[in-house]
Amino acid sequence: MFERIRKAFQREPKERDGEDASSHSSHGPVSEWAASRGMSFSTAPLGHTMSMQGEVGGHPWRMELGKPNRDYIPGEELRARADLGVFGEVGALIINRPLKDALERRAYSMITDTLQTTADPRLPEEMRWLAIYDEIGWEGAPQAFWERYAVLADKREHALAWVEDSLIDLLLGWPAPAPGPQVPFLIVLLRGKCYLRMQYLPPVTSTLDHATRVFTAACESALGAFKR
Repeated sequence: MFERIRKAFQREPKERDGEDASSHSSHGPVSEWAASRGMSFSTAPLGHTMSMQGEVGGHPWRMELGKPNRDYIPGEELRARADLGVFGEVGALIINRPLKDALERRAYSMITDTLQTTADPRLPEEMRWLAIYDEIGWEGAPQAFWERYAVLADKREHALAWVEDSLIDLLLGWPAPAPGPQVPFLIVLLRGKCYLRMQYLPPVTSTLDHATRVFTAACESALGAFKR
């Protein structure tokens, strides 16, 4: 079924980092959270996008909270990005299954639409990743992990090296009030960079704090496994 999808997404899309984002919520507690952890904090002058910066393994990373850049994320979006300088050939992602299923249904509907013969360039790049990467599984990880998340990668050994047990524990250990399994979430290792993208729900600093731990753990794992 997905062979036609693979062909439709052959063209490499441009990255969409830096798109405008805004929010009408108050980020006072978030700014206090960032300051308490020694992170720089700023707010966009023309909106309410919140931006924080930190460092992992000697590499700077940036996290933003604001209006979604992806239409599959309702409400506010939490996104992070770090240029780790690891091997750019590695491609892998962890995605929650409800989001994976929704994107695959969307892709299949697009490909089977007789009136649509080419991929819409406005469609999220995540749909292309689902088409070109294989889902990877292995014994040893808790069944609860596989029920909630899917791991996809260009090579099995890349997935095994990146998704360490400590990262799995964090992905299963969201503190209460915890994001439910339906909350859109993905973390990606691609082109030498690590990305996180999720709905900021529930909108409390414990979600922000744990998302940061997940992201930095994924970065540290990538640096340990794929450093040039």
